[in-house]
Amino acid sequence: MLYFDVGHLFTSFDPLTTMEEIEPIETLRQALTLFVRVGMPARNLSPRTRTEYTNDLTDLITYLQQQGIVPLARVTLQHLTGYQAEMDKCGYQPSTRSRKTHAIKSWFRFLYDQGVITDNVASRLVPPRAVKPEPRFLSEAEYQRLLRACSHHPRDAAIIELFLQTGMRLSELARLTLGDLELPAKITRDPDNMGTVHITRKGGKVDTIPLNYKACQSLTAWLKARPRVEHDALFVTKFSTPMGKRAIQQVVQKYMEEVGLQNASVHTLRHTMATHHIARGTDAKTIQETLGHASLTTTTIYISLAKKAQRKALQEHAL
Repeated sequence: MLYFDVGHLFTSFDPLTTMEEIEPIETLRQALTLFVRVGMPARNLSPRTRTEYTNDLTDLITYLQQQGIVPLARVTLQHLTGYQAEMDKCGYQPSTRSRKTHAIKSWFRFLYDQGVITDNVASRLVPPRAVKPEPRFLSEAEYQRLLRACSHHPRDAAIIELFLQTGMRLSELARLTLGDLELPAKITRDPDNMGTVHITRKGGKVDTIPLNYKACQSLTAWLKARPRVEHDALFVTKFSTPMGKRAIQQVVQKYMEEVGLQNASVHTLRHTMATHHIARGTDAKTIQETLGHASLTTTTIYISLAKKAQRKALQEHAL
C-alpha cells in the first residue's frame, strides 16, 4: 500500500469552511477532504492523529481504487472487510490494523452524521483484537549487570536503584524533591528501620511507600555527593538544574545500551521490580499499593511473569 501525499490537505484549508461550500461529495477523495477540513477540526484531534488518520484513510482509498471503486456510494461492508484482510496479508501488526479500522469507522460515522451517506456500512466493521505484548522485565543477571555498570556514579546509581526498589514511574521519580525523602540515621535491614518516600501519583494523589536498605544506601550516597543548589529537586544535572523526565530517561538508556540490554526502557525497571518481588513471595496487595495501581487486577499480570522468572532462574542456576 502506498501513502498519498497529503501535506497540502493541512495547509490549504480555510478553518471557517462550511458544509455548503464543500458540496457535492461524490468521490472517496472528496469525502476524505471533507473529513480533514471539517471532521477532524470539529473533534479537535491532535496533529499526529490527524496525520495518521489521513494516511490510514488514503491507504484505504488506494486499495478501493485498485478494486475499481471510486464513488463513495459504491463502498460496501464487503469492500471494507476485504481491506482488513489485505492488511493482514501485508503483515500489519494487530495494533496498526486496529488503528486503521478505527480511522475508517470514525470517517464513515462523520459522513453519516453529516448526511453525506445514508448507510454507515462501517458501523458493522469489527476492529481486530489488538494483542497486548507481554511486559518486558529484566532477569536477575541483567539487572545486576545494570547496577554494576552505574555503581561508580552516585546519582545514576541512586536513580536506577530507586526505580528497581520501588517500581515508581518515570514522571513520579522526576517530581521528587528533597522533602519527599525520609531516610534513617543508621541504615540497617531491620524492617522497623526503613526509609520512606512521598510519591505524587497521577491525578495529584500522594502516596508514602517504604524504602528498603538498598534504596536508602544509594540515596544516602547521592545526597552526600549532590551539589549545593538553590532548588530542592532530588536529582540534578551536571549543570545543577533539576533533571527532567527526558534527562533521567537518557541516563537509564545509556547504561542499558552499555550492558547490552535489548528492548528495555525505564518502564522495564517497574516491571522488573514487581515480577521479582512476586517471585520471591511478596504478596500482590503489597505490590499493588507500592506501584499505585487502582485495581489489584492490574497487578495480577505479574503473577504469570513471576512464574516465567522462576523457570528462567531454575535453568540459569541449575545445580
